[in-house]
Amino acid sequence: MADIHFTGRFRTFLVLGAPGSGKGTQGKVLGSIPRFHHLACGDVFRSLDTRTPLGQEFVRYSSEGKLVPDDLTVQLWRANIKNRVDAYQFKPDIDFLVLDGIPRNVEQARFMEKDIEVLKLFHLSCPNREELARRLRKRALKDNRYDDASEEVIQKRFQTYEAETKPILEYYSDDKVVDIDASQPPAKVLYDILGAVMALPQWQELAKQKI
Repeated sequence: MADIHFTGRFRTFLVLGAPGSGKGTQGKVLGSIPRFHHLACGDVFRSLDTRTPLGQEFVRYSSEGKLVPDDLTVQLWRANIKNRVDAYQFKPDIDFLVLDGIPRNVEQARFMEKDIEVLKLFHLSCPNREELARRLRKRALKDNRYDDASEEVIQKRFQTYEAETKPILEYYSDDKVVDIDASQPPAKVLYDILGAVMALPQWQELAKQKI
């Protein structure tokens, strides 16, 4: 999957949280720091080449209004990450991979087991659903997506997260999961994430290298 210089699994941080918890924001900020490469699930679909067999299969499902199967989603992700490696955007021998939005459920996590070595899963926790709903409404209105600001849409997103995505926390061992208080200011959330990253031996080893 990767180039000839790298044959192992990608050293990966997962960012997980309910809608409105700020996982996309934290993923982007981490990705702006040298030696971190951020990839969101939305990036995979936005950059899709619909002329390829994989792309055409994706179009077939989406045009019929069907959910894209988990194995196809992971195949699309693999194709995207391979392109990034081949273009030297992501250098897996010296970069950490930061994922948000994928894996989206336990089945995808199983499919991706051979691709990624999850060093930590950062769970952006905010039990106050009213606060998360407030953030979602604010963001939807700011982006002129008024339908997404409706209470029905927001509650459905919460239900989908609880049913499909949150079980990922149980899939990974407790020592991999770091609970972060997502109700804090974004800078403090980032501070807590980076503190956990810099305590890892993999980070300390990389920090010794002059790259």
